[in-house]
Amino acid sequence: MRTAGDTGLVPFITLREGEEAAPGNLIILSSPSGLRLYYADEDPRDRDLHGVLMARCSFSMDGHKVPMGRPQWKLMHPYRQMMTMQAMRCQVCAGPARTPLGFVFLAGPGAIDPEQAPVLTNQPPVCAQHAVPAARLCPHLAGNPMVFIARSAPLYGVQGALYGYGEGGVTVVARPDAPLPYGHPNLPTFLASQIVRRLGSFRLTRIDDLERELKHTA
Repeated sequence: MRTAGDTGLVPFITLREGEEAAPGNLIILSSPSGLRLYYADEDPRDRDLHGVLMARCSFSMDGHKVPMGRPQWKLMHPYRQMMTMQAMRCQVCAGPARTPLGFVFLAGPGAIDPEQAPVLTNQPPVCAQHAVPAARLCPHLAGNPMVFIARSAPLYGVQGALYGYGEGGVTVVARPDAPLPYGHPNLPTFLASQIVRRLGSFRLTRIDDLERELKHTA
């Protein structure tokens, strides 16, 4: 995808100018299992596969449902990130991400410590067609990304904010630095902005080596 200004490859998940957080209409209700965060006008699309509430954001799309507008680099649209991460779709084109080598995940130089377990990523995978172009053209990857080829990458949890009651009503009470794993007791009152996967079986390689391997499997 290219913007009208030909700024290069723009991933499907990238937030675009004009896409803004939806007005807050969050409520907290009591249930038999405890307090739970809701939207006052909630529908099923507001929650991920594990039932965690996701942050709402407006859409700037053309008639073909392709994101449009100036890319807000390093920011991801919550719904598009959720959609591609849950379904293991390519973050660039939203097509199937599986390659003959496995699933390819990219990260900025030094962004992930592969020796520090668990190895987590909030970046959806990339397909064979877009792995190399994305690595070389996306500003946050600096042309020299960490390349993880994973056979196993189960859903791990979510990043976002914890809500509770304050003087003005329902408000943010904490923003955890680390993702909350699914099953965490704080998730019922958590508003997620990104889905996170755990790289459970992977190898680390270089982008040039990935390009050669993909050519040999084509």
